Amino acid sequence: MLLALSCVAIIVQAIVEGSALQPYRITINFDDANVASSNCTCAYDRVGWCKHIVATMLLCLRQPQIIEQRPTLEQLLDRLNDIQTQQLIQHLVEKQPSLIDPIERYVNLSAIPTPPQQPTKAPRRTSINPAPFRQQVRQILRNAVRYFDEGWGEEDPITEELLDVIQQAQELIAEGDGNNALVILQAITAACVEDWDDVEEYGAESSDIANALDEAWTEAILTAELTAEEEIDLQVMLEAWQDEWDCDFSMSLKALRQGWDDPLIQGNITGQEIGANDAPECAKSLALIRLQILDRQERYQEYLYLAQAENCPQQYLTMLSRLGRVEEAVESAATQMKSAEDAFALAQSLQAQEAQAEALKIAQTGLNLSGNCLYKLAIWTSELAVELGENEVALNSRMLVFEIKPSFADYLLVKEFAGDSWSTVKANLLATLRSDRSWGVSEAQVDIFLYEGLIEDAIAVADGLSGYESALIHRVMGAAIAHRPDWTIANACRLAESIMDRGKSEDYDRAIKWLEKARAAYLQMGQNLQWCAYRSQLMQVHNRKRKLMGMLKSPDLD
Repeated sequence: MLLALSCVAIIVQAIVEGSALQPYRITINFDDANVASSNCTCAYDRVGWCKHIVATMLLCLRQPQIIEQRPTLEQLLDRLNDIQTQQLIQHLVEKQPSLIDPIERYVNLSAIPTPPQQPTKAPRRTSINPAPFRQQVRQILRNAVRYFDEGWGEEDPITEELLDVIQQAQELIAEGDGNNALVILQAITAACVEDWDDVEEYGAESSDIANALDEAWTEAILTAELTAEEEIDLQVMLEAWQDEWDCDFSMSLKALRQGWDDPLIQGNITGQEIGANDAPECAKSLALIRLQILDRQERYQEYLYLAQAENCPQQYLTMLSRLGRVEEAVESAATQMKSAEDAFALAQSLQAQEAQAEALKIAQTGLNLSGNCLYKLAIWTSELAVELGENEVALNSRMLVFEIKPSFADYLLVKEFAGDSWSTVKANLLATLRSDRSWGVSEAQVDIFLYEGLIEDAIAVADGLSGYESALIHRVMGAAIAHRPDWTIANACRLAESIMDRGKSEDYDRAIKWLEKARAAYLQMGQNLQWCAYRSQLMQVHNRKRKLMGMLKSPDLD
């Protein structure tokens, strides 16, 4: 069915619904009275025109009065205000990044930016057929039963497949078509409830799928246009499925009962404490979904009211920034920013608005807050500080990066930033490194201690390493031969003997590498005779191991 048709000069464009979830896009170029070229986004790959192109041309011939003449470019742009024009340019550059060059050459504009406007699609005029989605879910569950019966393994053959089906509903929600998304979700949920017993006996867990459905139902309900009767029907269905499947649809049921009749969205919070924590567990998730929808619908003031009332500082502050209200965002951050994550999100948003100095200030504040993103935030802060010429901030941020997760690369960066103060900074970093007992820090410790010639510190690290980190031990031994050959001999011989005693021939080459380190240390001490004696002793002990004996006789060990 033809949804939309328009004509610009000699180009006809149409949108045609077919069997696929997304409609097909048709473009036909006319040259005088002939068709110069045509294109359809369907999968037709044979000679000639597909049926969608034919249908479009027939409709043009039979019902030319429905062709909508598009206005000129000048007329189109006259409909937009300055902010909307900027959004259009941003969208075009996103699709064709090469446009930025001629734009940059033509203008040098600094204006209050607004959130980029997402292209919206007209919702389908026809209802989605739920049957294919129900069948798809049932097939996934049948395949899972077969997978379990055949004993292929313990992987999950269900969750990822079903999440992909749910994603199709979420795509419609993103386009504003909540009603058809509900059709898909009803088909998916009904099939799961009816057939889940078949996979449950194999231990299949439904919680991840039920949670994903609850979120999708919530967003679809808040996006769709529902009558009072439809709301009642959905509530009855969801409550029945909840009981039958033993799952939790409380968030979508709350969204269904409440709808958009929330005084918080209108800023009516009189008598109610902002951020009150007496709401059910799903309240925060529901608030975030509402905010996502308000953002998509460009209802920015309502977004701000709700974000503030629901104690969502990250969303509230970043929206202020996106709206160009930079000063207000920074001022509000002083009291509302609670975590490093809040600071990082706001700082990145401010940077996108070219408020670099404000972004750096917020990032520095965030480094003193708790959170799980301090490492990334510190790196980001240091890099921004370098761009702004704030060397002291760059140094302090990079030192924090090193303290959180030491690395040789960051050690060298701190050295570069420290300049004349390196000796003091170096002492602090080395003290931090010596006391660090975190997992995975051994490589950085060995790299840095060897770089600084601190062999005893490197040896202390190597003494705590297991055989699985033999590469690091080899490096320490290589450096220690000239300074602590006795330590190298003792440890290299111990590691080599443990391998040879196990008698696994495939590991003998590793034992020989340890013995090469021991030999070098013996020679460093001028104890060639002692090495020869030790080597002969090994050959006597392991004389029945033919492969090992051949290796021990290698000229490399002479």
